[in-house]
Amino acid sequence: MGGTFDPIHYAHLLVAEDVRRRFNLPTVLFMPCGQPSHKRGYEVSPAEDRYLMAVLATAENPHFHVSRLEIDRSGPSYTIDTIRTLNHKLDDLGQLYFVTGADAVLDLPNWYEPDALLEEARVVAVSRPGFDLSHLEATLGRERAAKVTVIEAPAVAISSTEIRARIAAGLSVRYLTPRPVLAYIEKRGLYRPASSSGIGATL
Repeated sequence: MGGTFDPIHYAHLLVAEDVRRRFNLPTVLFMPCGQPSHKRGYEVSPAEDRYLMAVLATAENPHFHVSRLEIDRSGPSYTIDTIRTLNHKLDDLGQLYFVTGADAVLDLPNWYEPDALLEEARVVAVSRPGFDLSHLEATLGRERAAKVTVIEAPAVAISSTEIRARIAAGLSVRYLTPRPVLAYIEKRGLYRPASSSGIGATL
């Protein structure tokens, strides 16, 4: 399950557990991206911060693990490179699933080597408020769309963008992300305007 995770939140965790149970998967590997090639609208937090927040958020679930593969790799993060590395490690011992959101899968034609990605992993597209997956075939084409498994996830309208905005505005984000993540954000002073100090209002 790839993502920027800036920060990770309860919707990420809920979707991961839902997918794991639906497909009877032994493990969900959270993959914080290193240098996102598609995030240009804001300055992404340091990779190490995003990795550690993911570790804190997933610690209670023995089926969840967090990988440093992308954040330790230099250059932009391309999903197909990660999929190939993981498949090499699996060495035909299992099927690799790539879990992504509706917004990302609808943008798949703009990804690096999208057809190779669809061949090397089973792509699972998870519904997300505000994105209509009924247009998937029209967007991707029939052949590509047939290789994507669409699931309706529990409707939780939480986004990392919303969390960052609320913290910047001094609003509460309690119950949007696990408390250890909130404590880490407070300690590091993440998402606050440069002139501000402390984020007590978010807890």
